[in-house]
Formats: sequence, structure tokens, C-alpha cells
Amino acid sequence: MNALPPDLTPSGASPARAASPGSAPAATRAGARWFVLFTVAWLLIWTVQLTPLQLLLPLQLDTSESEAGWVSGVISSGLVLGVGGLAGVVAGPIAGALSDRKHPGTSRRRPFALAGTWITAICLLLTGVSDTPLAIGVSWVGVSIGIAVASAAFTAMIADQLPVQQRGAASSAASSAQAVGIVVGVGTVVLLGLGIFDGYLVLAIAMGVIGTAVVLLLPDPPKFTGSGSGSGSESALADSLAQTTSRLSFLRDRDFRWLLLGRLIVNIGNALGTSLLLFFLLYGLGIAKSEAEDSLLLLIVVYTVFVVIASIVSGVISDRIGKRRWITVVAAAVQAVSGVVIAASPSFSATMVAAALMGIGYGAFMTVGLAFATDLLPSERDHARDLGVVNVVASLGQLLGPVIGALLVALVGGFWLLFVAAAVLSLLGAAITLLAREGIRPKQDAPLALS
Repeated sequence: MNALPPDLTPSGASPARAASPGSAPAATRAGARWFVLFTVAWLLIWTVQLTPLQLLLPLQLDTSESEAGWVSGVISSGLVLGVGGLAGVVAGPIAGALSDRKHPGTSRRRPFALAGTWITAICLLLTGVSDTPLAIGVSWVGVSIGIAVASAAFTAMIADQLPVQQRGAASSAASSAQAVGIVVGVGTVVLLGLGIFDGYLVLAIAMGVIGTAVVLLLPDPPKFTGSGSGSGSESALADSLAQTTSRLSFLRDRDFRWLLLGRLIVNIGNALGTSLLLFFLLYGLGIAKSEAEDSLLLLIVVYTVFVVIASIVSGVISDRIGKRRWITVVAAAVQAVSGVVIAASPSFSATMVAAALMGIGYGAFMTVGLAFATDLLPSERDHARDLGVVNVVASLGQLLGPVIGALLVALVGGFWLLFVAAAVLSLLGAAITLLAREGIRPKQDAPLALS
């Protein structure tokens, strides 16, 4: 593995800390097989999370034919997703911290990835057979927990197993898989004419079978034990004290705090613009229900194409120039423009343009932003915990968005305020991200070797 480029280090600092006795060896460069498996893992995660969010849950919770009217269905959908998001926020960092604390010499990420995979698959089936908002909400909480646990494990693999120069590419794979996943999921349901339960069944089988295979095939190097001096009990005590001290280290790190806050706000802005699209097509643009699903799929395809292009291009550029912050900030601003377009001209053609702009902005923001986060990790010892927080912050934004959006729709009885808020929050997130200073800083521990 090559040393970090000089321009990635602050104030002329050494590109990589010299290995000391007991420190872990530098991470080796991952090959194509690793990236294929890693991309498939994220493709599954995004497919099973976003297909229900965009299509299946709104169809289950739609109340247009009831006395309560369509706004009630929008509110129910927002609450279900919000409660699920809260569960994921709690589960993700806990799972990451527990995997960080696995005993030396044992696999750290694989057990949690497997557990999350199967929790998700089982709870998808339960969601599919549920027929009341309460039952749907409880089952979706299980799905959210499973996804959060698996995501924490997979996200930690980036910092565990990859050198800095490949983290942008891995982040690009994870981000672009998000857009592809939603097309695969929604496209399968719409084009095959699957019912609600059939859609959940297909998602559950894919997660259980393909997800398990990917988890078993991805490498999971054991935690490095080192060769420090002193008795085992003294080393264990020192390690315990160090772990306790570092448990909240990410909150003490100024740059990491700003990055987390900006990531949360930009993701809320994105969710405001995307999570209620089916309801917007039905009740904002007045498209017939028989045509709305096809229109939704078309918008998703446009969004996906630009997310994938922006993710790949921005990830490669950020790796080559070694600069992440300004790309992340500009990307969030582009996302803001999409909200302005659709608020100013609420038509299907304008929505198509907005989908393309949002795809460009969000694809670049998530890819380079995640790579930026790996550069700012406060402690190498707590990869999974800190990256779990990064991952959960993004998920929280995506799942808070529908709650806030539902309230905004109910407040004005329409959708214009929803898209104005999406633009404002995207700009605010860009400004906050700008406050995070760029630069690779020496960490407490060197990366783990990829075996």
C-alpha cells in the first residue's frame, strides 16, 4: 500500500504514523472481488430498506378511500418511518460498539452482519402480513434494527480493511448501490405487478439467501492483539480504561461533530424531497393511481442514473485530488436547487428535472461525505462505533424526513412547503459541513491488515 499523499496530511505531518511495537500493520489494497461483494451487500441493504419506504409502506398505509382522507395516510406513513428510524439510531451505534469490543483473535463484523441480515429478513415477512398501522409500525421497527446492525458492520469494513486511497471508491460503491437498489426493488414490484405481500416476500428471500452468502464470503480479519509488554491483567486494565475514555471521543472532536450535524441535516432535506413522492404524484399532481406507480418508477430511474454517475465521478475525483470538503458542500447546494425547481413549478416535467438535480447532489454528497468521515475518524480503535454513528446519522435524516414532511403537508394541506423546506435544509447542511476542517490526522492505532 502506498503512503498517503502529502496533501492529505495537515501542516506537513507525516503521511502515516511509523509502526511501533505492538501496532497493527498497514492495510493492504483490496481487489475487485472485495469490491463486488461489498457492493452487493449494500445493494441488498438499500433495496430492502427503500423499496418499502418509497412504495410498499405508502400503499399499505394509504387512506384515500377512508373518511379520514389522504392526509391521514401521509401522517401514518411518516410516523411509522420515524419510529423505525429511532430504533435504528439506537441499534446501529450499539452494534458497532459491541463489534469493536469483540475479543482479540475473533471475527468482529461477520456475526453482527449475519444477525442484522436475518433480523431484517424475518421482520420484512412480518411487515408484509400486517394490516394495521400499529402492527406495520412494530414490524418495521424490527426491519430498521436489522438494517442498522448490518449497516454498522459493513460500514466498519471500509476503515478496517481499506487504505485511505480506496475509501472514496468504497464509499462510492455504497452510495451508488443506494440508487440502484431502489430501482431494482421498485422496478421488480411494479413491472412484475407484485402485490404488497409478494413484494415483501421477494425482499425477505433476497436478504436471507444472498445476504448470508455475501457476509460469509467477505473477509473479516480478527482484531489485532499487538505485542505490548506487561502482564495480561495490567494490559487488560489499561485497555479497559482507554476504551472508557474514548467511548465518547467523537463528541469531543470539533470537525467530526460538524460533519455529523451537516450530514444529518442534508439527509433530512433529501428525505423531504423524496420520501413522499408517491403521495405527491397522487395528491399533489393529481395523477391517477393506476399511473402513479409507473410515474414513480420513471422518477426513480432518472434519480438513480444521476446518483450513480455523480457517486462514481465524485468518489474518483476526491481520491485523486485528496480533497473532500468542498465537493461535499457543493453537492449539498446542488440538492437544494432541486427543491427550488419543484416548489416553483409543481409539474411532472419539473419533477423530472428536480429528480436529476437531486440525484447529482445527493450522489456526490453521500459518496464524498462518507470518505470525508473516514478521514476524520477520531480513533482507529473505534471504527465500527464511529462509522456506525455516521451511518445512523444518515439513516436518521432519511427517516426523520417523512415525519417532518407529513407535518408540513398537513399544515398547509399541500406539498409546496415540503420542497421549500428541503431546499433550505440542504443549504443549511452545506454551510455546516463547511465548518469541518479538512486533513488526515494521526490516529491512536494503525489500520488492520486485510487478510
